[in-house]
Amino acid sequence: MRDANVRWHGEPPTHLTLPALEVLGLPHASTTRHCPGIAHPSEPASPLGRETAGVLAAQGLDLARVAYLRQVHGAAVQRADAGGFAGEGDVLLTTTPRIPLAIFTADCLAVILHDPRGRRLAMAHVGWRGTVKSASLAAVGALVDAGAYPADLHAAILPSIGPCCYEVDRPVIDPLSAAFPGLWEAWAEPTGPGKWRLDLWTANEFQLASAGLRPDRIVNPRLCTGCRADLFFSYRKEGSRGRLVTVAALAEPGVAEP
Repeated sequence: MRDANVRWHGEPPTHLTLPALEVLGLPHASTTRHCPGIAHPSEPASPLGRETAGVLAAQGLDLARVAYLRQVHGAAVQRADAGGFAGEGDVLLTTTPRIPLAIFTADCLAVILHDPRGRRLAMAHVGWRGTVKSASLAAVGALVDAGAYPADLHAAILPSIGPCCYEVDRPVIDPLSAAFPGLWEAWAEPTGPGKWRLDLWTANEFQLASAGLRPDRIVNPRLCTGCRADLFFSYRKEGSRGRLVTVAALAEPGVAEP
C-alpha cells in the first residue's frame, strides 16, 4: 500500500492521512473499516466512541469536541462554532480552532476544503444527489461568504466509490443531465441500454475547479471503496451498515502554515 499521496496508520490500517494536507498543518484523518467505535450519526449522542478518539488523537484531533450533521444528501450548509450536533445538512463550516468536523460515508465522497491563509475549514458529504445539487460548490460558496478566495483553497476527496464500481441507471442520470446539460456525458460512460458508469470524482473535481480552485490544489488519491473491501465499507458492494468517518480541524493559532 505504498502511495505518495496517502499515509497509512496502524496495522491493519485504522486510518489514513494525506501528505498534501499535512504540509498545510491541517489535523485530519479518514478511517478504514478497522477503526473501532464508529456509529451511524444521530443526535444527540456522539457517533464517535472512546475507541475512535483514542485512535485519532495521534493526529491532533480532540473528538470530545467533534461537530457532525444529520446528513440528508443535499447541499445545505451548517456552521459549527462548537462541538456536538450541528443540525441537518451536508456541508459543515468552521473558523474556530480545534473543533473537528466529521463527515460519515460508505461510498459517498467526503470533501475537505481548507483555507490556510484565512484559517477557514469546510467539509462536504457528496453522493450522486449531492453532486446534482452541487454540494461541493456550496462548500466553496460558504467559504467565500466567510471571506475566503477560491484560489487560496486546498481540497481533498477521500476514499469513495469510483467509476469502476458505480453503475447507475435513468433515475440517477436524468436529474444529473438536467442539472449539467452538455457536461454530464464526460462523467458517465454507457455500459448498456439505460446503464452508465458514473464518475463522481471527476464531476466534483469539475465543480471545485469551476468555482475557482486551482486544479493542482485538488487532491484525490482515487481510492475506491467498492474495490477495497479489505479496507473500506461499501454500501453499494456489501449493503454494509458500517460507516467511515473523515475528520478535520483547524490547528491552534500560532501553528505555522504556508
